[in-house]
Amino acid sequence: MIDPILLLAFLPAALALNLTPGADMLFCLAQGTRGGPVPALAASAGISTGAIVHVTLAGLGLGALVAAHPAAFDAIRYAGVAYLLWLVWRTLRSPLGAGGGPAVRPSRAFRDGLVVNLTNPKVILFILAFVPQFVDPARPVLAQFLVLGTVIAAGGFVVNGLVGVFAGGIGRHMARDARIERILRIVTATVFGGLAVRLALEGRRA
Repeated sequence: MIDPILLLAFLPAALALNLTPGADMLFCLAQGTRGGPVPALAASAGISTGAIVHVTLAGLGLGALVAAHPAAFDAIRYAGVAYLLWLVWRTLRSPLGAGGGPAVRPSRAFRDGLVVNLTNPKVILFILAFVPQFVDPARPVLAQFLVLGTVIAAGGFVVNGLVGVFAGGIGRHMARDARIERILRIVTATVFGGLAVRLALEGRRA
């Protein structure tokens, strides 16, 4: 299905990618701060699921189609910006689960991670630039994309999940104080807002 030599070369590259701080890691950190360790892991799972979807689309050739049409690219990007801004509003108006308020449901955290990942067209552009370097055109292309994408998704789930769990443990302890809970809520909303601005500005540089 996949050349073992290419897979061995891909593993350290994928690990380096997973360990590089980025939007996914920041999102899981914010979700951990907002809801605790379990929602953080759920958010990481949602992001990894979104990565698999992106890889599948790239393997089928649909990713290149989206990348070639700026209108489609911008529509997806602005949907992501709008969703992140909605998360800002929801975070500011609702007490953090760690502070004794309504707990963040893991299912909601999973959905948030999935939607934020799927509405970031930069992800599929990166996959189109990165994964084909390790694909043997003489073998089934889609199968190779799926294997390599699973490696990226699994590594990302572990790394981002650990970051979120660590943040969740600290946030849950600190948020017992109402004043600190409000500060954590503002910090979390700021992270979501920063990701929205980053996604909006990236489109101008594309």
